[in-house]
Amino acid sequence: MVAEIRSGAVFGIEGFGVTVEIDLSRGLPAFTIVGLPTAAVRESRERVTAAIKNNGFTFPQKRITVNLAPADVRKEGAAFDLPIALGILSASGQTSCAVPPHVLVLGELALDGRLKPVRGALPIALFALSTGCRRILVPDANAAEAAAVREIEVVPCRDLGEALRVLGGANAREAPDRADADAAAPAAGLDYAQVLGQDAEKRAMQIAAAGGHHVIMVGPPGSGKTMLAQRLPSILPPLDDDEALEHARIMSVAGARGSARRGRERPFRAPHHSASDAGLVGGGRGVAPGEITLAHNGVLFLDELTEFRRNVLECLRQPLEDGRIAISRANASCVFPARFQLVAAMNPCPCGYAGSPRHACRCSPNAIKRYLAKISGPLIDRIGVHVAVQPVEPADFDGAGDGMGSAGMREAVLRAAEAQRERFLGLRGVRRNADMPVADLEGFCGMGRDAVDLLAAAQRRLLVSARARRNVIQVARTIADLDGCGTIGARHLAEAVQYRVPRAIEEC
Repeated sequence: MVAEIRSGAVFGIEGFGVTVEIDLSRGLPAFTIVGLPTAAVRESRERVTAAIKNNGFTFPQKRITVNLAPADVRKEGAAFDLPIALGILSASGQTSCAVPPHVLVLGELALDGRLKPVRGALPIALFALSTGCRRILVPDANAAEAAAVREIEVVPCRDLGEALRVLGGANAREAPDRADADAAAPAAGLDYAQVLGQDAEKRAMQIAAAGGHHVIMVGPPGSGKTMLAQRLPSILPPLDDDEALEHARIMSVAGARGSARRGRERPFRAPHHSASDAGLVGGGRGVAPGEITLAHNGVLFLDELTEFRRNVLECLRQPLEDGRIAISRANASCVFPARFQLVAAMNPCPCGYAGSPRHACRCSPNAIKRYLAKISGPLIDRIGVHVAVQPVEPADFDGAGDGMGSAGMREAVLRAAEAQRERFLGLRGVRRNADMPVADLEGFCGMGRDAVDLLAAAQRRLLVSARARRNVIQVARTIADLDGCGTIGARHLAEAVQYRVPRAIEEC
């Protein structure tokens, strides 16, 4: 007898359908899984056998063949345990609980029949909805993320027995509602009011947050670069509905179920400088998303930028420009979203004190040149806001602070973000000034005569590339949005130009 059950898997961050076919025939007892299964899938034989026996059923002593269709696509993970077990019980006549064709099943089985969570429940649920599936059986731990797809009935199950009871007609437990965080609440515990002084640096971070611009901070050790970066999420606009769902899909594939339910808070990723190129851009044996995809619609913070390997940093150039990363392997290729905001921090020299008024630099000019050469010109050219971070003045440590906290900064950022939302309403995939296509610069970035003359002078003296010119115009547009101005003035452009002055990188 043959049983057929619908299930699913993920490739990249997209779900796809897998039909689990089980055939029981006469012959020497055997249990064979075909359909390009990985080792984790083949090992389901032992898990399924033990789970069936430990739940009071008899494991059939027949020749069992499990086919995972389509047969030419590699299958990974343990999500097929539950459909295989249900199919064996149905095909052997030990249960009359057939799985209807409109129901999709996935779950990993423990040896005692309990259901363990699997990766990718949300993208699989989205795929199921697109193919007309009306119900999906998932482990308890995956119910909340799958419930983000409100148009499909999510049935949480604790174990194999409960799955059989639900298929037999018993009332299913309701899936928990998706927990959306307060869209207006900044990140708890981190506030720019904790950063003493440094008004200019905080202003630069506010501009970057308002327009989604990439930032590089250069300064001596202990000057506050990491503090400034870590508090950036506290002033960022919240994720909208589409962004929140996309982030949840990525976190679901990565197996971070808790992170997938953080609602509207933008992701903040800070990989160590020992990260490999596959760890940063994705790939590996299973074509998994990397840090830049996990930071999609959020912030990727690279502290100690010059300590990253050169080949790793060069991998950032394409996603910084295109907002996507294409992973190609001999037997697979996929595209990951990678529209992130890069925030980088570095010292001006190996000892860290080049240009410091308080400490003498011990580095030779050649040593400084070699140190800065670790960061390529094309990568630096893609970063719109260059900030020279100065040490905090002793007078700023009196505890009074300057009152420039995240709450006030965030209000201005949200107003600028709303202006950008209205501006780019008809453009697909464009939400921030940093994403503005080159073809739309003139239409969206009107400038006064003084601003045009200033830009021409700056391009002759400071801006060495067309990309740098574009970045200056985009940053100026954001500064004008923060001021509530429809036209870019000379003062907006002058402030934008100062974030491209070469000495911000060459000396502190």
